[in-house]
Amino acid sequence: MPRRARLSVPGIPWHIIQRGNNRSACFYTDGDYSLYLHHLKELSAKFGCAIHAYALMTNHVHLLLTPEKEDSVALLMKHLGQRYVQYVNRTYRRSGTLWEGRFRSCLTQAEDYVLACYRYIELNPVRAGMVRHPREYPWSSYRANAEGHSNALIQPHDIYKRLGRSAASRREAYRMLVEARLEDEVLDKIRAATNGNYVLGTTRFQEEIGHKLGRRVIKGEAGRPAKGAIRENP
Repeated sequence: MPRRARLSVPGIPWHIIQRGNNRSACFYTDGDYSLYLHHLKELSAKFGCAIHAYALMTNHVHLLLTPEKEDSVALLMKHLGQRYVQYVNRTYRRSGTLWEGRFRSCLTQAEDYVLACYRYIELNPVRAGMVRHPREYPWSSYRANAEGHSNALIQPHDIYKRLGRSAASRREAYRMLVEARLEDEVLDKIRAATNGNYVLGTTRFQEEIGHKLGRRVIKGEAGRPAKGAIRENP
């Protein structure tokens, strides 16, 4: 069965998850995390991807970014993956794949879900029981987005910028959002959309993207499609 073509629309944010093969570790030392971020900064600039949030976990990576072109994300993830795998295999004298097949992703409606994805990503170390507060985890964007730590990789999304008139007020508003945590329903929606390569947003937004791409962008229901429904291209 052919795999589903990835959804891609320039200018619309993506939430991305890339896991280690068989969920095994893909980072072993602080130097590994630092090198990954170095390559991410260089290649995101090269291929036109604005990075808004990230969390590098022991065995997977979360990214929130906005691409300039239709192929920006594909090129970024391809070259980033290749560079990092070559480094790991050379450094640890291993061979073979490091990542679990294709990375998983979803297009994200900015107005309703971008800040939810910010929080989902940066709270991941807390949900995993690794730290009590996201500021304690060094390999995420929380300190930049919430506390103003210098991070040349991060480019705030316009929705984040609307949190306040000044950088300080934006950070304060964002910290309050993080403290409020996320509802289970929102967590489930983010996970389902990302794992399924669907669109995360309102029904109207999903319909707009579906018509723009000419294909189904949400999970289909079992049974015969309704009359007039957009069929997914093979």
